[in-house]
Amino acid sequence: METITVRQGEALEEGALRSYLRDKLDGAGLGIAIEQFPDGHSNLTYLLKSGGREYVLRRPPLGPVAPKAHDMVREFHVLRAVHPHFPEAPAAVVLCEDAAVLGVPFFVMERRHGIILREEVPAAIRAIADHPQRISAAVVDTLVRLHAIDIAQEGLRALGKPEGYVERQVRGWADRWQRAQTEDSPEMDRVSRWLADAMPPPAAPVLIHNDYKLDNIMLDSAAPERVEAVLDWEMATVGDPLSDLGLTLCYWVWATVPEARTPGIPALTADPDWYTREQLIERYARRTSRDVSRIGYYEVLGIFKLAVILQQIYARFHRGQTQDERFRTFGGRARRLAQLAARLADRQ
Repeated sequence: METITVRQGEALEEGALRSYLRDKLDGAGLGIAIEQFPDGHSNLTYLLKSGGREYVLRRPPLGPVAPKAHDMVREFHVLRAVHPHFPEAPAAVVLCEDAAVLGVPFFVMERRHGIILREEVPAAIRAIADHPQRISAAVVDTLVRLHAIDIAQEGLRALGKPEGYVERQVRGWADRWQRAQTEDSPEMDRVSRWLADAMPPPAAPVLIHNDYKLDNIMLDSAAPERVEAVLDWEMATVGDPLSDLGLTLCYWVWATVPEARTPGIPALTADPDWYTREQLIERYARRTSRDVSRIGYYEVLGIFKLAVILQQIYARFHRGQTQDERFRTFGGRARRLAQLAARLADRQ
């Protein structure tokens, strides 16, 4: 992943950071070089170079954030619990809960190297025959392996409360929507009611990522069927496996639907050589033996959640809590996703 010079207004206090990490990272006391990863629309992510090694620092976005969102302390503990059982989760190295250092909690994790696919496929991967099919299969198979982890193992079941998971998701995201609203949305209100009324029976709980999409997956540039890392674990929990698959589907091929086209949703999966959404579902069902007949419900839930996330980001911009011009259009994008969710709900 390429880095940039740290954006104006998003700089870290290097002296305080160096002092805090002095005894926690090799060479930190002698100095830390800081660069920024440019992508992402929520948490801020930085490259740290210290003692000849590279690390990644994650901190919450600037300004007020929604309650329980961007919880760096929780994400650190999730990575600590998941990494031994799922090596694609990077190892967490240092947690800082002292707001006196950078003003917010943050953590440092190992850096992984590879390629993340966003708007286009790099030449190194385009040169590999059948790369769309190989990557598509890898995306499904990695999710299958994650869902196959025994949650009775130490530290995993404590990551969530599986009983009533979907009900809490529906209620919680509807509440987030109410707090982030900047205008009325009859479609979101209607989808919220539909999600509550059409809820499927609970499934056996598994470890879920809760934001599993192509641009949260790092691939080996020489062997794209090998997943080097799965990133952004802040929403990971124990819950319904189809909620993970449903959210993945929201980001897959829907990217070419104007209503769903948003920054961070690669359109490249719409090309003919990639798996269709039906192929993703079929491969997942075959490899897990799970009943996927109600997957449409989870797609609507995923789009609803995505609309809320974009609206939360836009609300911060609308209220003057961030000046990032990238967020100016997010209110309209959330509105179009709400319309898409309403249409899909009507078809179920």
